[in-house]
Amino acid sequence: MKVSDILRVKGNTLYTTTPEESLAQAMQIMSDKDIGSLVVMFGGHVVGMLSFREVIAAINKASGTVHGISVKQAMDGTPMTCTMQTELDEVRHMMLDSHARYLPVIDSSMLMGVISFYDVAKAIVDSQNFENKMLKAYIRDWPEEDATAQG
Repeated sequence: MKVSDILRVKGNTLYTTTPEESLAQAMQIMSDKDIGSLVVMFGGHVVGMLSFREVIAAINKASGTVHGISVKQAMDGTPMTCTMQTELDEVRHMMLDSHARYLPVIDSSMLMGVISFYDVAKAIVDSQNFENKMLKAYIRDWPEEDATAQG
């Protein structure tokens, strides 16, 4: 399974922000849309990632306030990314090794979507459920051995 398979099921709704946007406004978007991250775009390119992890760190650093903080000051400026052709197993290892919860999907420098740890886990569970269903159907339809052939 590839990242393209996840995005095909998930859809292609993207939520982005700019580096100049206030952190408070970015948090409002995240809250309103019930999402855990925003891709930070500038000049048509991904320049960062803002997730609840960066938001919490910025609030903590500013002693509990977001007043005067921009997205650029809070974002991860070097987010890990993947492509549409990246295998799901590789994505899983990337996310686990780096503790990344969200990965922008880039294809020829164009943002195609974002996959989350939840998306990866759901794809794996759905795949395993399908495989289990097929195996159970196969076992249930197992042909009976002919009693005369044994003797």
